[in-house]
Amino acid sequence: MELSAFPPLNAGLNATSAFLIVLGVILIKQKAWTAHAITMLLALAVSTLFIISYLYYHIHHGATPFLHHGWIRPVYFGILVSHTVLAVTVPPLAVATLLPVFRKRFDRHVRLARITFPIWLYVSVTGVLIYWMLYRMK
Repeated sequence: MELSAFPPLNAGLNATSAFLIVLGVILIKQKAWTAHAITMLLALAVSTLFIISYLYYHIHHGATPFLHHGWIRPVYFGILVSHTVLAVTVPPLAVATLLPVFRKRFDRHVRLARITFPIWLYVSVTGVLIYWMLYRMK
């Protein structure tokens, strides 16, 4: 696989993760517990694939500079910084949110999910936005 295939692949994985996270929330509100669990495990798997793909790409390619100037530059870097800071928190938050399920501590799972959900969704959506700004914006 050529390195140029990785940025759109990573954006697709982020978009898929965002879709699955939202679907998981919809399913739990409908009390579809099994469907919710499967959907959220799929979201976790897709996010894991993203991390592996992202790290592979950046180890072999390095950083991609943002070439645009003007008002969009601070907007891009604001999104990038918030995305990066919050992205570091997603893996431990996701694991911390999942672990209480195995102990049947659904009260703790719900409390943590209320924190994890918006952060994970923001990171997934802004990942797609960063891809668009770096590679597709004219």
